[in-house]
Amino acid sequence: MLNETTIGEVLRISNAEGAGDVVVICEHASARIPDVLDGLGLDASNRHAHAVWDPGALRVAEHIAQILSAPLAQAEISRLVYDLNRPPDAPGAMPAKSELVDVPGNVDLMQSERDQRTALIYNPFCQAVNDLLDARLARRQFTAVVTIHSFTPVYYGKDRPTEIGILHDSDTRLADAMLAQPAPRRTDRNMPYGPEDGVTHSLQLYGINRGLANVMIELRNDLLTNDADCIRMADEILVMLRPALARVIAEEGAK
Repeated sequence: MLNETTIGEVLRISNAEGAGDVVVICEHASARIPDVLDGLGLDASNRHAHAVWDPGALRVAEHIAQILSAPLAQAEISRLVYDLNRPPDAPGAMPAKSELVDVPGNVDLMQSERDQRTALIYNPFCQAVNDLLDARLARRQFTAVVTIHSFTPVYYGKDRPTEIGILHDSDTRLADAMLAQPAPRRTDRNMPYGPEDGVTHSLQLYGINRGLANVMIELRNDLLTNDADCIRMADEILVMLRPALARVIAEEGAK
């Protein structure tokens, strides 16, 4: 029976009172699948595959949050149990297949099972992030929303040349400002995904709905194979992000 006890912790908020200009979110930070779900029936070779989580993303997010004195909201449960960057009615919220990986434990889920996961995972995560953002807005504290993800270098057999993806939905302010900076690696707009792929749910929910500048950063995970790689990538992101934040803040002040 899936309940609060069997599912365990689903999120962690670090440095909630951080005075930096951003809130960092890492929705796919964990590969943990609660024991009661019996690994969702995954083949052993896929238990730590990209389908289960975003390798390297959390370490990058932690470093960025630390340097910017920012709060960090991270998932403590696998994206296959519930993908926190998808709304409850999206097929990808609890996918039966992720690229080439079959997820038997998500096949033919009853609506009651989907509702249960939504109530136990998605709702608490959203509430925690919403509370964090609302508290900052109540203090009139400038806040931009930055989400950190990683992606595979090969998808359905096709190579992906993008190394850093700067993604946005209808609000392009922060993405535009980042892309205006010299990029240390191949950096592309709305690659390897874009809004048409349904990946900007968090940006809409936490950023656009509040009028907050926001950006989703996608990093190719073969560049995040160890701690040193992750720190190096985070520092490269900061080279673009810091001046971009300064530009957006200046533009806000000029209004």
